[in-house]
Amino acid sequence: MSKTLFNSGHTACAGCGQSMAARLVVDAAGPNTIVVNNTGCLEVFSTKYPESSWGVPWIHSLFENGAAVASGVESAIKYLGKADTINVIAQGGDGGTADIGLQALSGMLERGHNILYVCFDNEAYENTGIQRSGLTPYGANTTTTPPGAGAKSMGNIRYKKPMPEIANAHGIPYVATASAGFPQDLQRKVKKAISIKGPKYIQVHSPCPLGWRHETSFTIEVAKLAVETGLYPLIEYEFGMISSRRQIIPKPVEEYLKVQGRFKHLFKLPEEIKKIQEIADNNIKKYGLKVEG
Repeated sequence: MSKTLFNSGHTACAGCGQSMAARLVVDAAGPNTIVVNNTGCLEVFSTKYPESSWGVPWIHSLFENGAAVASGVESAIKYLGKADTINVIAQGGDGGTADIGLQALSGMLERGHNILYVCFDNEAYENTGIQRSGLTPYGANTTTTPPGAGAKSMGNIRYKKPMPEIANAHGIPYVATASAGFPQDLQRKVKKAISIKGPKYIQVHSPCPLGWRHETSFTIEVAKLAVETGLYPLIEYEFGMISSRRQIIPKPVEEYLKVQGRFKHLFKLPEEIKKIQEIADNNIKKYGLKVEG
């Protein structure tokens, strides 16, 4: 068995999609890598003092500034003449990326740093109590978007922030979405991103059994269903244009929703499930995801 750069012994929850995705990312990047990590689940469960799961140099930043710290690391490496031999990865969760870290990320992208930014998207602030983030999907039950008896209280009423498109709008050379449920695709995209000079952004769908309330043994299946329904398209942009997409034979969104407790309340609100199906249908049309006979 080949040695992994993300070792066991961490304290992630059973079935944690983020721990799976983090291992895949760093193993694809290789040993000549420096990682800067925002505060969040991954930081907490992988670096419990005095231990660490990381087999590469790893720096803990604040919740909001991993991209800024990584920009300093990349600049220092360039000054030392080692820019061609060391990969720099900045990474954070959806809250630290799409919300409180968006300013630092935008600056990193705009300045053109040769950094891969990875967002581990578990669709809420899971580490601090499962609060809604800008990447929480429509209809989801979180501690700050609880469902209730009233017609206007059905979970999260906001749509998922289009972070890949926001990153792409910066004119960077590479943007992609990936999933813990498709490990080979994820690692291929990481290797491709690292081979490209300039800023890159990959958003990785990472199921959270605690926040999503699904069986811990079902993490990979949940991740695959998100893709197979069209709710989480797997796409690549190169220099602003879509260069690849994972096409699907679409499954109804109910198959994805019914295995997660965070959507349980929606089955009393069929009109809301219809709206979520429309989100999936629009993705399928927009990105050309459907396999044509």
